[in-house]
Amino acid sequence: MSQQQISLPAKLINGGIAGIVGVTCVFPIDLAKTRLQNQRRGQQVYKSMLDCLSKTVRSEGYFGMYRGAAVNLTLVTPEKAIKLAANDLFRHHLSKDGKGLTVFKEMLAGCGAGMCQVVITTPMEMLKIQLQDAGRLAAQQQKPVMMSPTKLVATNTMLSRSYNSGTVVAPPRAVSATQIAKELLHTQGIQGLYKGLGATLIRDVPFSMVYFPLFANLNRLGQPSPDVSSPFYWAFLSGCAAGSTAAVAVNPCDVVKTRLQSLNKGSAEETYSGVVDCVSKIMQKEGPSAFLKGAGCRALVIAPLFGIAQVMYFVGVGEYIMDNSPLSLLSA
Repeated sequence: MSQQQISLPAKLINGGIAGIVGVTCVFPIDLAKTRLQNQRRGQQVYKSMLDCLSKTVRSEGYFGMYRGAAVNLTLVTPEKAIKLAANDLFRHHLSKDGKGLTVFKEMLAGCGAGMCQVVITTPMEMLKIQLQDAGRLAAQQQKPVMMSPTKLVATNTMLSRSYNSGTVVAPPRAVSATQIAKELLHTQGIQGLYKGLGATLIRDVPFSMVYFPLFANLNRLGQPSPDVSSPFYWAFLSGCAAGSTAAVAVNPCDVVKTRLQSLNKGSAEETYSGVVDCVSKIMQKEGPSAFLKGAGCRALVIAPLFGIAQVMYFVGVGEYIMDNSPLSLLSA
């Protein structure tokens, strides 16, 4: 690929199609990841990924597993397109000397790709997390919180008085991504949509620095010869292996990002002023293990997502579309 002239429009098409197919397949697991990461000690609504998905289906229906999918499907096309195309462009320019890329240059290309994608990733994740976490907050309101006996008695007395007085705690009203975006723009301006930008950078830049070099080297093992591409199944497996490895490696950063971008908090859930404050409070109140919350779910999300992405990317769907588009036929 180092000397091959790459077609940017084709790469954008490949990245977009890959993102749509991948997100459609794994979105319910991503929803479980967000809800598990936002749970605090003593306030667990879900025990595991399967428990979360089963409770979501029971309480919110099948389509409850796809809360926030619309915004993800809308923005994942430019997000994945930018990520994959930027990595290709950086690799292309870094290998102009005709030699293969060193691991350092591969990491540099991945770093550039991660920095480019956050322009889309941050607002997309911001909106998606609000919609995904709404069901957890509603379920938490209906579940008694684990407290000390004294506090529990006081709470039960207060709840009893509330019910006797006719006061009912209503679940949060259903909102759309458009409503959330408008409210954030109105109250906080454009920076409202980019809350958690620092945490997103801390997550996505290392992810890309791990993922792209690891994928390139794993995929290279499946090539029969340097001039022949690896089979599609090898590209898929390489994408899965590299994606899951990178996902678990940066999961602590993903937990911090998810907590920072959650605007609505449950009862007794603390707020954070920034990345350092968030890390400090999680360590103090929940311990180091909290940074691994949702790691399994995240690996299950990222593995097939990037496996599918690499298959679509290397099969060359975008190149086929461009070659058979009306503009290309006219130019021929």
